[in-house]
Amino acid sequence: MTKAQQTRRLLLLALTALIWGAAFVAQSVGMEHVGPFTFNGVRSIIGGLVLLPCIPLLDGLAKKNGEPSRAPKGPAGRRALWQGGLLCGLALTAGSSLQQAGIQYTTVGKAGFLTAMYIVIVPVLGIFWRKKPGPQVWAGVVLAVAGFYLLCRPEQLGIGRGETLLLLGSLMFSFHILLIDRFSPLVDGVRMSCIQFFVAGGICLAAALLFERPTLAGILASWAPLLYAGVLSCGVGYTLQTVAQKGLDPTIASLVLSLESVFSVLAGWVVLRQALSLRELFGCALIFAAIVLTQLPGKRPDAS
Repeated sequence: MTKAQQTRRLLLLALTALIWGAAFVAQSVGMEHVGPFTFNGVRSIIGGLVLLPCIPLLDGLAKKNGEPSRAPKGPAGRRALWQGGLLCGLALTAGSSLQQAGIQYTTVGKAGFLTAMYIVIVPVLGIFWRKKPGPQVWAGVVLAVAGFYLLCRPEQLGIGRGETLLLLGSLMFSFHILLIDRFSPLVDGVRMSCIQFFVAGGICLAAALLFERPTLAGILASWAPLLYAGVLSCGVGYTLQTVAQKGLDPTIASLVLSLESVFSVLAGWVVLRQALSLRELFGCALIFAAIVLTQLPGKRPDAS
């Protein structure tokens, strides 16, 4: 890969982070007329529909470039594709539902930074996969906990409902990342993502019918945030990540994508006028430092 190609792909990843960071504004504004399950259900279905035409497009590009077919090969390939799509869809449903509910009780900036803590949680969960985190990971955990404390009303006993929901959502997103890491080498990522969006959309819409009172008028009133979250955040954002990350060092790619948290703060400030206090900004800085620290290359211990 030439230097120009690498720069172009890094810029595409930064654009992906911008899209995802600004999506927190759409998620916050969108719930003025619909509930969390309704919002997630509709946006996920939109995301799946957007990815459908991308499948033959990317298949055609792969064929033109002489690359192997992206379609699943045989019964085992199809089984892995549907198993991965289902499990990732379940994890995405849990993470996005907790995140969407948590946004109701806190600011867009806090939501972005607390969600980004999955980059710290993932290597810690790797312990259960017999992968020992190095010292820099534990240092990152300490920094993240300190930042979380500063973001979460230290003048009160305990933490707020919004922060709790967002942190639990970040944990679910961590499982989602580990599942993608497990299945992505086996299946086509765009196909699996399409399946996971339809799975998440179906579950969330079923939950909306049980626990909320979705109306067509409410959905139409939230058309702009829903389209942004569905088309750009789900469809375009994921496709950009898939195309741009190919061939890049995963550490560099993760660092660029972690800018999502910074863009969420800026979007909340510019669009919603949600300012953070100096204490909260310092908490954001500590969490971002933890994200960067855990992604820096270092000596990797052998698996036990």
